[in-house]
Amino acid sequence: MSDATPKTDSSSNTEKDPADWTTGNEPMTGAQASYLKTLCEETGTPFDETLDKADASIMIDKLQGQSKRVGGD
Repeated sequence: MSDATPKTDSSSNTEKDPADWTTGNEPMTGAQASYLKTLCEETGTPFDETLDKADASIMIDKLQGQSKRVGGD
């Protein structure tokens, strides 16, 4: 058994670049769409319902940095 701690090990493969996702070209999930729509409303960004999973993830990451709800009060 390994001594690795996947929750804190920065070399873990649990976080892949969305460009490398094998399912990245599938439609975004309902959860992604819901969260992205909320972030778009909070940041004044138009919501694009045609984004695929990978692009939705990238957009979520981008908008989280602009949203007042995430990262600071």
